[in-house]
Amino acid sequence: MDIFDKIAKSMGGPLGQHQKWSHGYFSFPKLEGEIGAHMMFNGKEHLVWSLNNYLGLANHPEVREADANAAADYGMAYPMGARMMSGNSIHHEELETSLAEFVGKEDAFLLNYGYQGMLSIIDSLADRNDVIVYDAESHACIIDGLRLHMGKRFVYQHNDMESCEKQLERATKLVQQTGGGILLITEGVFGMSGAQGKLKEIVALKDKFNFRILVDDAHGFGTMGKTGAGTHEAQDCGDGIDVYFGTFAKSMAGIGGFVASSKQVVDYLRYNMRSQIFAKALPMPMVIGLKKRFELLKSKPELREKLWEISNTLQAGLKERGFNLGVTNTMVTPVFLEGDLYEATALTRDLRENYGIFCSIVIYPVIPKGLILLRLIPTAAHSLEDVQRTLDAYTEMGEKLKAGYYKENKLVIA
Repeated sequence: MDIFDKIAKSMGGPLGQHQKWSHGYFSFPKLEGEIGAHMMFNGKEHLVWSLNNYLGLANHPEVREADANAAADYGMAYPMGARMMSGNSIHHEELETSLAEFVGKEDAFLLNYGYQGMLSIIDSLADRNDVIVYDAESHACIIDGLRLHMGKRFVYQHNDMESCEKQLERATKLVQQTGGGILLITEGVFGMSGAQGKLKEIVALKDKFNFRILVDDAHGFGTMGKTGAGTHEAQDCGDGIDVYFGTFAKSMAGIGGFVASSKQVVDYLRYNMRSQIFAKALPMPMVIGLKKRFELLKSKPELREKLWEISNTLQAGLKERGFNLGVTNTMVTPVFLEGDLYEATALTRDLRENYGIFCSIVIYPVIPKGLILLRLIPTAAHSLEDVQRTLDAYTEMGEKLKAGYYKENKLVIA
């Protein structure tokens, strides 16, 4: 059989099957204009709630100036080569030192991309004799990292400490036979539900079991805790987190990520992470731009305060109007609605075309059948007026959904 034959028969998994009708609107949409709370979509201004620009740094004037100056000074090619061979610089190392200090670890290592970085962290830390225990709602980068793992892995029910303890018991029995160790992986903030991982409770399990903890805090870095150092700071359990992963794609509005731990562990990762050893270093303009972003993250707490003001006001308003936000206890704002695929697409079009509200839509199989998830991502770039406009639109949308408006195919684009 020609390997392309299966492509002709099917576009693949649950996302690909919707490609013909969703492409360019529901999937791969084109948001245009300056990055911010208001952008252009399909030729119209939209209020956007889909960008992980938590602190509003994407278009901060100091960030734009730092990016431009660094590009002019170095170009996009410098430094050439992988860090280990010819692509290292004092700026890369200075950023690593600053990040490690901020999150409370001895050392840190920059990652070209967060997604590939997490895969490579897992691949480097765990061998075939080790057992990995992980949360059922872990991000795709963790799941793909687990696919590389040649040893056993046990999954526990999402944020369920009784289930977690049972899987640690299974893992403990197994490593007594293999001679390996146990790595537990969870997230600081789960990006879909907005729930915090129960880091402090997991750390407490170290009194009963011998294991190490790797935390993916992509959404928590820069947003959670008194200083924004992360979810471990918010839960006051930083010393118990053995390996900390953060990304620059969220609160830092950039590209890449970092891993922080003891100096010995970070040195080991530097020399064993294949996704970094065999890949070109982060370009200098991005590294210098990240240094400026990090400086602002630390020196302007008002940005984080604004993020939480917007988040709290938005979530309180939605709850007052009877919307189900699930278990979120962070800035991530999921709105769960009952409806089928047609209703999901119809109400999303209504919000975009008639109300100018752009947010991400999530359907089965990411969530159970019969549910629709509209995920709102508040940022410091939003205003209280943006919140009120959204609450008004959601109120009308919710009433239409209950009345069967979207099921009856009466959607009219104004």
